[in-house]
Amino acid sequence: MSWIYLIIAGIFEVGFASTLKLTEGFTKLWPTIIFLICILASFHFLEKSLAEIPIGTAYAVWTGIGVVGTIIIGIIFFHEPLTLWRVFFLVTLIGSIVGLKFVSSH
Repeated sequence: MSWIYLIIAGIFEVGFASTLKLTEGFTKLWPTIIFLICILASFHFLEKSLAEIPIGTAYAVWTGIGVVGTIIIGIIFFHEPLTLWRVFFLVTLIGSIVGLKFVSSH
């Protein structure tokens, strides 16, 4: 169950990282509310995942999910560039996240 909590935490991290841009310095009410809900949920589920997953592994996977998801959101919704090198390093990052799951001692 801890890995499910960690994946949920990572999804909420994508939510708070993506809505951060929309808050416009926390001057927009609804994006700020969504940001706060996502960040609280993300940390809540990250904390729950630590019952069985080592902190270093959990943190690396959590941030990795956040990075990959936020880059994808940036490409799709904020029209950020999609280059060969970005794809290469995203694939490398995803491989590292999967690798950490398989070598985790718990």
